[in-house]
Amino acid sequence: MADKKIAGVGGVMASLVDWVDARFPLTSNIKNHLTEYYAPKNFNFWYFFGSLALLVLVMQIVTGIFLTMHYKPDALQAFASVEYIMRDVFGGNIIRYMHSTGASMFFVVVYLHMFRGVIYGSYRNPRELIWLFGVGIFLVLMGEAFFGYLLPWGQMSYWGAQVIVNLFSTIPFIGPDLSEWLRGDYLISDATLNRFFAFHVIALPMVLLGLVAVHILALHEVGSNNPDGVEIKEKKDKKTGIPLDGIPFHPYYTVKDLVGVVVFLMVFAAIVFFAPEMGGYFLEANNFVPANPMVTPNHIAPVWYFTQYYSILRAVPPIGISQFPGVVAMGLSVVVFAFLPWLDRSPVKSIRYRGTLYKRWLAAFVVSFFVLGYLGTVPSNVWGTFSAETPLVGGMDYAKLVAQIFTVVYFLFFILMPWYTKKDKTKPVPERVTY
Repeated sequence: MADKKIAGVGGVMASLVDWVDARFPLTSNIKNHLTEYYAPKNFNFWYFFGSLALLVLVMQIVTGIFLTMHYKPDALQAFASVEYIMRDVFGGNIIRYMHSTGASMFFVVVYLHMFRGVIYGSYRNPRELIWLFGVGIFLVLMGEAFFGYLLPWGQMSYWGAQVIVNLFSTIPFIGPDLSEWLRGDYLISDATLNRFFAFHVIALPMVLLGLVAVHILALHEVGSNNPDGVEIKEKKDKKTGIPLDGIPFHPYYTVKDLVGVVVFLMVFAAIVFFAPEMGGYFLEANNFVPANPMVTPNHIAPVWYFTQYYSILRAVPPIGISQFPGVVAMGLSVVVFAFLPWLDRSPVKSIRYRGTLYKRWLAAFVVSFFVLGYLGTVPSNVWGTFSAETPLVGGMDYAKLVAQIFTVVYFLFFILMPWYTKKDKTKPVPERVTY
Protein backbone atom coordinates (compact mmCIF):
# COMPACT_ATOMS: atom_id res chain seq x y z
CA MET A 1 0.00 0.00 0.00
CA ALA A 2 2.81 2.41 0.94
CA ASP A 3 4.67 1.61 -2.28
CA LYS A 4 1.55 2.40 -4.32
CA LYS A 5 1.17 5.78 -2.54
CA ILE A 6 4.84 6.63 -3.18
CA ALA A 7 4.48 5.60 -6.83
CA GLY A 8 1.36 7.75 -7.09
CA VAL A 9 3.12 10.79 -5.62
CA GLY A 10 6.07 10.19 -7.94
CA GLY A 11 3.75 10.05 -10.94
CA VAL A 12 2.08 13.31 -9.95
CA MET A 13 5.48 15.03 -9.51
CA ALA A 14 6.67 13.71 -12.87
CA SER A 15 3.53 15.01 -14.53
CA LEU A 16 3.95 18.38 -12.84
CA VAL A 17 7.58 18.62 -13.98
CA ASP A 18 6.52 17.70 -17.55
CA TRP A 19 3.81 20.37 -17.42
CA VAL A 20 6.34 23.00 -16.27
CA ASP A 21 8.96 21.88 -18.85
CA ALA A 22 6.44 22.40 -21.64
CA ARG A 23 6.16 26.03 -20.56
CA PHE A 24 9.51 26.82 -18.92
CA PRO A 25 13.02 25.32 -19.41
CA LEU A 26 13.27 23.98 -15.83
CA THR A 27 14.87 20.57 -16.42
CA SER A 28 17.18 21.83 -19.15
CA ASN A 29 18.45 24.65 -16.89
CA ILE A 30 19.06 22.20 -14.05
CA LYS A 31 21.03 20.00 -16.43
CA ASN A 32 22.97 22.86 -18.04
CA HIS A 33 23.95 24.56 -14.80
CA LEU A 34 24.04 21.75 -12.22
CA THR A 35 23.77 18.04 -13.02
CA GLU A 36 25.38 18.17 -16.49
CA TYR A 37 27.68 21.13 -15.95
CA TYR A 38 31.09 19.48 -15.73
CA ALA A 39 33.65 21.23 -13.54
CA PRO A 40 37.32 20.25 -13.11
CA LYS A 41 38.01 17.52 -10.58
CA ASN A 42 40.81 19.41 -8.82
CA PHE A 43 39.03 22.40 -7.27
CA ASN A 44 40.59 23.44 -3.95
CA PHE A 45 39.45 25.71 -1.11
CA TRP A 46 40.01 28.85 -3.22
CA TYR A 47 36.92 27.89 -5.18
CA PHE A 48 34.64 28.26 -2.15
CA PHE A 49 34.52 32.04 -2.37
CA GLY A 50 32.40 32.38 -5.49
CA SER A 51 29.51 30.44 -3.95
CA LEU A 52 30.06 32.24 -0.63
CA ALA A 53 29.74 35.59 -2.41
CA LEU A 54 26.38 34.42 -3.80
CA LEU A 55 25.31 33.33 -0.31
CA VAL A 56 26.20 36.72 1.21
CA LEU A 57 24.36 38.51 -1.61
CA VAL A 58 21.19 36.59 -0.77
CA MET A 59 21.64 37.33 2.96
CA GLN A 60 22.11 41.04 2.24
CA ILE A 61 18.96 41.18 0.14
CA VAL A 62 16.87 39.32 2.72
CA THR A 63 18.13 41.31 5.73
CA GLY A 64 17.85 44.52 3.72
CA ILE A 65 14.18 43.82 3.00
CA PHE A 66 13.45 43.43 6.72
CA LEU A 67 15.39 46.60 7.56
CA THR A 68 13.46 48.69 5.02
CA MET A 69 10.22 47.67 6.77
CA HIS A 70 11.20 49.89 9.71
CA TYR A 71 13.82 52.31 8.32
CA LYS A 72 12.74 55.86 7.46
CA PRO A 73 14.79 57.68 4.78
CA ASP A 74 14.28 61.06 6.39
CA ALA A 75 17.03 63.31 7.74
CA LEU A 76 15.06 63.95 10.93
CA GLN A 77 14.09 60.33 11.55
CA ALA A 78 16.75 58.11 9.92
CA PHE A 79 19.05 57.81 12.94
CA ALA A 80 16.11 57.34 15.31
CA SER A 81 14.63 54.64 13.06
CA VAL A 82 17.91 52.71 13.17
CA GLU A 83 17.89 52.97 16.96
CA TYR A 84 14.27 51.80 16.94
CA ILE A 85 15.28 48.76 14.88
CA MET A 86 18.12 48.02 17.31
CA ARG A 87 16.12 48.46 20.52
CA ASP A 88 12.41 47.89 19.92
CA VAL A 89 11.96 45.67 16.85
CA PHE A 90 11.94 41.97 17.76
CA GLY A 91 15.23 40.56 16.43
CA GLY A 92 16.02 43.92 14.86
CA ASN A 93 19.49 44.16 16.39
CA ILE A 94 20.44 40.75 14.95
CA ILE A 95 19.10 41.66 11.49
CA ARG A 96 20.94 45.00 11.53
CA TYR A 97 24.20 43.36 12.66
CA MET A 98 23.79 40.63 10.03
CA HIS A 99 23.45 43.34 7.38
CA SER A 100 26.41 45.40 8.60
CA THR A 101 28.60 42.33 9.09
CA GLY A 102 27.44 41.00 5.73
CA ALA A 103 28.64 44.16 4.01
CA SER A 104 32.17 43.64 5.29
CA MET A 105 32.13 39.87 4.74
CA PHE A 106 30.91 40.46 1.19
CA PHE A 107 34.13 42.35 0.46
CA VAL A 108 36.21 39.71 2.25
CA VAL A 109 34.92 36.90 0.03
CA VAL A 110 34.96 39.05 -3.12
CA TYR A 111 38.58 40.10 -2.53
CA LEU A 112 39.55 36.45 -1.97
CA HIS A 113 37.55 35.42 -5.06
CA MET A 114 39.39 38.03 -7.14
CA PHE A 115 42.75 36.95 -5.70
CA ARG A 116 42.01 33.37 -6.72
CA GLY A 117 41.36 34.61 -10.24
CA VAL A 118 44.70 36.41 -10.24
CA ILE A 119 46.81 33.51 -8.96
CA TYR A 120 45.24 30.93 -11.27
CA GLY A 121 44.83 33.16 -14.33
CA SER A 122 41.04 32.89 -14.44
CA TYR A 123 40.92 36.11 -16.48
CA ARG A 124 42.83 34.57 -19.39
CA ASN A 125 41.41 33.36 -22.71
CA PRO A 126 38.58 32.30 -23.07
CA ARG A 127 37.33 33.88 -19.83
CA GLU A 128 37.96 37.58 -20.47
CA LEU A 129 34.25 38.42 -20.50
CA ILE A 130 33.67 36.57 -17.22
CA TRP A 131 36.42 38.68 -15.66
CA LEU A 132 34.98 41.93 -17.05
CA PHE A 133 31.56 41.07 -15.64
CA GLY A 134 33.29 40.33 -12.33
CA VAL A 135 35.02 43.72 -12.32
CA GLY A 136 31.63 45.29 -13.07
CA ILE A 137 30.18 43.47 -10.05
CA PHE A 138 33.02 44.81 -7.90
CA LEU A 139 32.44 48.40 -9.05
CA VAL A 140 28.68 48.18 -8.46
CA LEU A 141 29.32 46.59 -5.07
CA MET A 142 31.53 49.54 -4.12
CA GLY A 143 28.76 51.92 -5.13
CA GLU A 144 26.19 49.89 -3.21
CA ALA A 145 28.36 49.97 -0.08
CA PHE A 146 28.97 53.71 -0.40
CA PHE A 147 25.29 54.58 -0.80
CA GLY A 148 24.32 52.28 2.07
CA TYR A 149 26.94 53.83 4.32
CA LEU A 150 25.03 57.12 4.47
CA LEU A 151 21.72 55.57 5.52
CA PRO A 152 22.35 55.22 9.31
CA TRP A 153 22.76 59.04 9.30
CA GLY A 154 25.50 58.99 11.92
CA GLN A 155 28.50 61.28 12.10
CA MET A 156 30.75 59.06 9.97
CA SER A 157 27.92 58.44 7.51
CA TYR A 158 27.34 62.13 7.02
CA TRP A 159 30.92 63.32 6.87
CA GLY A 160 32.20 60.33 4.94
CA ALA A 161 29.59 61.02 2.26
CA GLN A 162 30.54 64.69 2.35
CA VAL A 163 34.18 63.88 1.63
CA ILE A 164 33.49 61.33 -1.13
CA VAL A 165 30.87 63.43 -2.94
CA ASN A 166 33.15 66.47 -2.80
CA LEU A 167 35.82 64.46 -4.62
CA PHE A 168 33.59 64.41 -7.69
CA SER A 169 33.64 68.21 -7.73
CA THR A 170 37.37 68.08 -8.60
CA ILE A 171 36.57 66.65 -12.07
CA PRO A 172 37.15 69.42 -14.63
CA PHE A 173 34.10 71.04 -16.24
CA ILE A 174 31.41 68.60 -15.02
CA GLY A 175 32.62 68.11 -11.43
CA PRO A 176 30.54 70.76 -9.59
CA ASP A 177 27.35 69.85 -11.44
CA LEU A 178 27.97 66.12 -10.93
CA SER A 179 28.53 66.46 -7.19
CA GLU A 180 25.44 68.69 -6.88
CA TRP A 181 23.39 66.07 -8.78
CA LEU A 182 24.64 63.31 -6.47
CA ARG A 183 23.72 65.34 -3.38
CA GLY A 184 20.44 66.60 -4.83
CA ASP A 185 21.23 69.82 -2.98
CA TYR A 186 24.09 72.20 -2.27
CA LEU A 187 25.11 70.13 0.77
CA ILE A 188 24.45 66.69 2.20
CA SER A 189 20.78 66.86 3.23
CA ASP A 190 17.45 65.07 3.24
CA ALA A 191 17.44 65.04 -0.57
CA THR A 192 20.80 63.22 -0.54
CA LEU A 193 19.54 60.65 1.93
CA ASN A 194 16.45 59.97 -0.20
CA ARG A 195 18.32 59.45 -3.45
CA PHE A 196 21.05 57.37 -1.78
CA PHE A 197 18.28 55.20 -0.31
CA ALA A 198 16.78 54.76 -3.79
CA PHE A 199 20.18 53.85 -5.27
CA HIS A 200 20.97 51.44 -2.42
CA VAL A 201 17.62 49.66 -2.25
CA ILE A 202 16.42 49.61 -5.87
CA ALA A 203 18.79 50.78 -8.61
CA LEU A 204 22.13 49.17 -7.78
CA PRO A 205 20.74 45.84 -6.49
CA MET A 206 18.96 45.39 -9.84
CA VAL A 207 22.19 46.07 -11.72
CA LEU A 208 24.12 43.83 -9.33
CA LEU A 209 21.72 40.89 -9.79
CA GLY A 210 21.87 41.31 -13.56
CA LEU A 211 25.66 41.29 -13.57
CA VAL A 212 25.78 38.24 -11.30
CA ALA A 213 23.41 36.41 -13.66
CA VAL A 214 25.48 37.14 -16.79
CA HIS A 215 28.69 36.41 -14.84
CA ILE A 216 27.41 32.89 -14.05
CA LEU A 217 25.98 32.37 -17.56
CA ALA A 218 29.30 33.35 -19.14
CA LEU A 219 31.15 31.04 -16.73
CA HIS A 220 28.94 28.06 -17.59
CA GLU A 221 29.32 28.77 -21.31
CA VAL A 222 33.12 28.45 -21.40
CA GLY A 223 33.60 26.34 -18.27
CA SER A 224 35.46 26.86 -15.02
CA ASN A 225 39.19 27.35 -14.74
CA ASN A 226 41.19 25.16 -12.35
CA PRO A 227 44.39 25.37 -10.26
CA ASP A 228 46.43 23.91 -13.14
CA GLY A 229 45.04 26.24 -15.79
CA VAL A 230 44.28 23.22 -17.99
CA GLU A 231 41.27 23.36 -20.31
CA ILE A 232 39.33 20.18 -19.49
CA LYS A 233 37.17 20.52 -22.63
CA GLU A 234 40.20 19.64 -24.76
CA LYS A 235 40.26 16.06 -23.41
CA LYS A 236 36.86 14.42 -23.75
CA ASP A 237 35.55 10.86 -23.75
CA LYS A 238 35.06 9.86 -27.39
CA LYS A 239 31.78 8.07 -26.73
CA THR A 240 30.01 10.39 -24.27
CA GLY A 241 31.71 13.70 -25.05
CA ILE A 242 32.19 14.27 -21.30
CA PRO A 243 35.49 15.87 -20.20
CA LEU A 244 37.82 13.19 -18.82
CA ASP A 245 38.84 15.50 -15.96
CA GLY A 246 35.36 16.80 -15.26
CA ILE A 247 32.68 15.84 -12.75
CA PRO A 248 29.06 17.09 -12.47
CA PHE A 249 28.79 20.24 -10.41
CA HIS A 250 25.82 18.67 -8.64
CA PRO A 251 26.03 16.73 -6.40
CA TYR A 252 29.82 16.80 -6.03
CA TYR A 253 30.54 20.51 -5.70
CA THR A 254 27.21 21.48 -4.18
CA VAL A 255 28.04 19.11 -1.33
CA LYS A 256 31.63 20.34 -1.16
CA ASP A 257 30.48 23.97 -1.08
CA LEU A 258 28.33 23.13 1.95
CA VAL A 259 31.55 22.60 3.90
CA GLY A 260 32.66 26.13 3.03
CA VAL A 261 29.21 27.46 3.86
CA VAL A 262 29.22 25.84 7.30
CA VAL A 263 32.68 27.19 8.16
CA PHE A 264 31.77 30.64 6.83
CA LEU A 265 28.50 30.76 8.80
CA MET A 266 30.36 29.78 11.99
CA VAL A 267 32.74 32.73 11.52
CA PHE A 268 29.88 34.99 10.48
CA ALA A 269 27.77 34.07 13.52
CA ALA A 270 30.73 34.55 15.87
CA ILE A 271 31.18 38.10 14.56
CA VAL A 272 27.45 38.94 14.65
CA PHE A 273 26.94 37.69 18.21
CA PHE A 274 30.26 38.56 19.86
CA ALA A 275 32.02 41.33 17.90
CA PRO A 276 29.67 43.05 15.40
CA GLU A 277 31.70 46.26 15.52
CA MET A 278 35.03 44.41 15.03
CA GLY A 279 36.93 47.01 17.00
CA GLY A 280 35.46 49.85 14.95
CA TYR A 281 36.38 48.42 11.55
CA PHE A 282 32.88 47.15 10.69
CA LEU A 283 30.94 49.81 12.65
CA GLU A 284 32.73 52.97 13.78
CA ALA A 285 32.05 54.51 17.17
CA ASN A 286 31.30 57.90 15.58
CA ASN A 287 28.44 56.36 13.64
CA PHE A 288 26.57 55.78 16.89
CA VAL A 289 26.35 59.57 17.18
CA PRO A 290 23.60 61.38 15.18
CA ALA A 291 24.79 63.33 12.15
CA ASN A 292 25.64 66.93 13.00
CA PRO A 293 26.62 69.29 10.14
CA MET A 294 28.09 71.71 12.71
CA VAL A 295 30.56 69.24 14.30
CA THR A 296 33.27 67.56 12.23
CA PRO A 297 34.75 64.32 13.67
CA ASN A 298 38.46 64.38 14.46
CA HIS A 299 39.11 61.52 12.05
CA ILE A 300 37.15 60.89 8.85
CA ALA A 301 38.05 57.70 7.01
CA PRO A 302 36.14 55.22 4.86
CA VAL A 303 35.28 51.70 5.95
CA TRP A 304 38.20 49.25 5.87
CA TYR A 305 37.41 47.86 2.39
CA PHE A 306 37.92 51.32 0.85
CA THR A 307 41.01 52.39 2.80
CA GLN A 308 43.48 51.11 0.17
CA TYR A 309 42.07 53.48 -2.41
CA TYR A 310 41.76 56.29 0.12
CA SER A 311 45.49 55.95 0.82
CA ILE A 312 46.23 56.25 -2.89
CA LEU A 313 44.05 59.36 -3.04
CA ARG A 314 45.98 60.99 -0.20
CA ALA A 315 49.39 59.82 -1.43
CA VAL A 316 49.13 61.56 -4.82
CA PRO A 317 50.13 65.26 -4.53
CA PRO A 318 47.44 67.76 -5.53
CA ILE A 319 47.80 70.35 -8.28
CA GLY A 320 47.44 73.59 -6.38
CA ILE A 321 44.33 73.02 -4.29
CA SER A 322 42.81 70.48 -6.69
CA GLN A 323 42.75 66.83 -5.62
CA PHE A 324 41.91 65.72 -9.16
CA PRO A 325 45.19 63.79 -9.70
CA GLY A 326 44.50 61.77 -6.55
CA VAL A 327 40.91 61.14 -7.65
CA VAL A 328 42.17 59.86 -11.03
CA ALA A 329 44.74 57.61 -9.35
CA MET A 330 42.09 56.27 -6.98
CA GLY A 331 39.74 55.49 -9.87
CA LEU A 332 42.49 53.86 -11.93
CA SER A 333 43.52 51.68 -8.97
CA VAL A 334 40.15 49.93 -9.28
CA VAL A 335 39.50 50.07 -13.03
CA VAL A 336 42.97 48.71 -13.85
CA PHE A 337 41.83 45.21 -12.84
CA ALA A 338 39.72 45.14 -16.01
CA PHE A 339 42.87 45.20 -18.17
CA LEU A 340 44.52 42.11 -16.64
CA PRO A 341 43.50 39.75 -19.50
CA TRP A 342 45.52 41.85 -21.93
CA LEU A 343 48.40 42.81 -19.64
CA ASP A 344 49.36 39.23 -18.78
CA ARG A 345 51.61 37.81 -21.53
CA SER A 346 52.66 34.62 -19.77
CA PRO A 347 52.37 31.34 -21.76
CA VAL A 348 50.85 29.68 -18.63
CA LYS A 349 47.85 30.63 -16.53
CA SER A 350 48.38 29.16 -13.08
CA ILE A 351 50.85 30.38 -10.49
CA ARG A 352 51.84 26.72 -10.06
CA TYR A 353 53.81 26.89 -13.30
CA ARG A 354 54.97 30.50 -13.23
CA GLY A 355 58.48 31.55 -12.26
CA THR A 356 59.81 33.52 -9.32
CA LEU A 357 59.59 36.88 -11.12
CA TYR A 358 55.80 36.84 -11.24
CA LYS A 359 55.52 35.47 -7.70
CA ARG A 360 57.71 38.26 -6.32
CA TRP A 361 55.68 40.96 -8.07
CA LEU A 362 52.44 39.40 -6.85
CA ALA A 363 53.82 39.27 -3.30
CA ALA A 364 54.82 42.95 -3.58
CA PHE A 365 51.32 43.81 -4.76
CA VAL A 366 49.68 41.95 -1.86
CA VAL A 367 51.98 43.68 0.65
CA SER A 368 51.21 47.09 -0.89
CA PHE A 369 47.48 46.32 -0.72
CA PHE A 370 47.63 45.61 3.02
CA VAL A 371 50.02 48.47 3.83
CA LEU A 372 47.88 50.98 1.94
CA GLY A 373 44.82 49.55 3.68
CA TYR A 374 46.38 50.20 7.07
CA LEU A 375 47.59 53.68 6.16
CA GLY A 376 44.07 54.57 5.05
CA THR A 377 42.95 54.20 8.67
CA VAL A 378 45.58 56.64 9.99
CA PRO A 379 43.99 59.98 11.01
CA SER A 380 44.70 62.85 8.64
CA ASN A 381 45.98 65.08 11.45
CA VAL A 382 48.87 62.63 11.94
CA TRP A 383 48.78 61.36 8.33
CA GLY A 384 51.80 59.33 7.75
CA THR A 385 53.30 59.62 11.20
CA PHE A 386 52.25 56.35 12.88
CA SER A 387 52.30 58.42 16.09
CA ALA A 388 51.82 62.09 16.82
CA GLU A 389 55.35 62.43 18.17
CA THR A 390 57.11 61.00 15.09
CA PRO A 391 59.33 63.72 13.56
CA LEU A 392 59.17 64.62 9.91
CA VAL A 393 61.88 63.51 7.50
CA GLY A 394 62.93 66.29 5.17
CA GLY A 395 59.57 67.94 5.60
CA MET A 396 57.63 64.76 4.74
CA ASP A 397 55.71 62.50 7.07
CA TYR A 398 56.99 58.96 7.36
CA ALA A 399 53.80 57.23 6.37
CA LYS A 400 53.00 59.60 3.55
CA LEU A 401 56.33 58.64 2.04
CA VAL A 402 55.55 54.95 2.68
CA ALA A 403 52.11 55.37 1.10
CA GLN A 404 53.62 56.98 -1.99
CA ILE A 405 56.18 54.17 -2.32
CA PHE A 406 53.55 51.46 -2.05
CA THR A 407 51.22 53.34 -4.39
CA VAL A 408 53.99 53.16 -6.99
CA VAL A 409 54.46 49.45 -6.27
CA TYR A 410 50.70 48.91 -6.58
CA PHE A 411 50.60 50.43 -10.07
CA LEU A 412 53.90 48.94 -11.22
CA PHE A 413 52.42 45.47 -10.70
CA PHE A 414 50.04 46.26 -13.58
CA ILE A 415 52.22 48.58 -15.67
CA LEU A 416 55.19 46.18 -15.83
CA MET A 417 53.07 43.02 -16.13
CA PRO A 418 53.55 42.67 -19.93
CA TRP A 419 57.32 42.71 -19.35
CA TYR A 420 57.81 40.43 -16.35
CA THR A 421 55.15 37.89 -17.37
CA LYS A 422 56.76 37.52 -20.78
CA LYS A 423 60.31 37.33 -19.38
CA ASP A 424 59.44 35.00 -16.50
CA LYS A 425 60.68 31.41 -16.71
CA THR A 426 57.77 28.98 -16.58
CA LYS A 427 57.38 25.25 -15.96
CA PRO A 428 55.74 22.77 -18.38
CA VAL A 429 51.96 22.57 -17.95
CA PRO A 430 50.56 19.01 -17.72
CA GLU A 431 48.05 17.82 -20.31
CA ARG A 432 45.63 16.65 -17.62
CA VAL A 433 44.70 18.15 -14.26
CA THR A 434 46.73 17.13 -11.19
CA TYR A 435 45.71 16.56 -7.57
